[in-house]
Amino acid sequence: MEFWGWAPGYDKSVELFNATHKGIQVTFKKLPSGSQGGYDKMLSAVKAGNAPCLAQVGFESVPTLLLEGALEDVTEAAGGAKGKFVPWTWNQVTIAGKTYGIPVDTGPMAMYYRKDVFDKHGIAVPTTWDEYAKAAEKLHKADPDAYIVNLRAITLSGLAWQKGAKWFSTEGDTWHVGVDGPETKQLADYWQRLVDKKLVATDQGYSPQWWSKLQSGKVASVIGAVWLNPLIAQNAPKAKGKFAVAPMPQWAKGEKKFGNDGGGSTAVLKGCQHKDEAVEFATWMSTNPDSLKNLITKTGIYPAATAGLKLPEVNRRVDYYGGQDIYQVFAEAAQNTDGNWQWGPTQSQFGADLDEATGKAYAGAGTLSDAFHSMQEKTLAAIKSKGVKAG
Repeated sequence: MEFWGWAPGYDKSVELFNATHKGIQVTFKKLPSGSQGGYDKMLSAVKAGNAPCLAQVGFESVPTLLLEGALEDVTEAAGGAKGKFVPWTWNQVTIAGKTYGIPVDTGPMAMYYRKDVFDKHGIAVPTTWDEYAKAAEKLHKADPDAYIVNLRAITLSGLAWQKGAKWFSTEGDTWHVGVDGPETKQLADYWQRLVDKKLVATDQGYSPQWWSKLQSGKVASVIGAVWLNPLIAQNAPKAKGKFAVAPMPQWAKGEKKFGNDGGGSTAVLKGCQHKDEAVEFATWMSTNPDSLKNLITKTGIYPAATAGLKLPEVNRRVDYYGGQDIYQVFAEAAQNTDGNWQWGPTQSQFGADLDEATGKAYAGAGTLSDAFHSMQEKTLAAIKSKGVKAG
């Protein structure tokens, strides 16, 4: 069977599988990442009738590929694997009760913060979003060139996920869209207040300016996923030992609700003649200790499999963060992520529209609430244009 993907280290897991499964052999073919054309190649292959059995598919793109008729229903073959994974991750590969792949990794979110900056200005680590807003005011008052966060670098979907928003859901053959629902409006209003008071930076996320401000401490925190930790170390080397990691602030004191940014699956593409074997490989890759150790160290995944969370490779102290075992924070987040979040079926359109709409709001052309309201209309229209019921 062929397996198409782009992540480094996947080829090694394939080699490990082939060495121990003589009756099933897998060939890995490297593509550009999904957003850079990999998904287009998969869709073209499905339409041409020569698609591989297996494909790397991000959680956010599973509904999109399903709408395009590119995924194989593997509910029966995969059913026995469900209990091996953090419960909510199974929902990411299951739509309307049918399963289309096996989870690989997740992107649990936390707060990276400059401990030295917080200590200098007497700012306690915020545990709630109210405390976070007060910390933003205190920091900016003490240093008008410093900001608590760069809002454009935060994944708003992860914040909405934590808030309990339901941007998408299905009922029968109908997609329901709730991008401008009450939870999202509360989220938008919260951040709009900080934008209006000029308490947050709005530089392009992951830009040289942003990395520079992180390194200098002029941006004092990042709300981001586990995969961000090595990127911070690489792009802000002079801040080594100055960062620490704490749980995401909560909307109510004492809550444990978290968001997710990223993660993906090994999906089975339409037309696969070996669904049982494809699921056997995908499950093995995501749960076998040797494969997991490879994927954690070579690919940088945070495992979706519960067994993977117990491996020493994801329970280690990190020198850059002052020797803190930051993964304990992410483990708590992964175990307390809302299992009902669902992505929509027109992800490419949705992501581009969201960037454009929120970018206008950050620039002062309307509000974030306006942006989500426009997103509701655009997203409904996009789904209906595919001949699918939406409301």
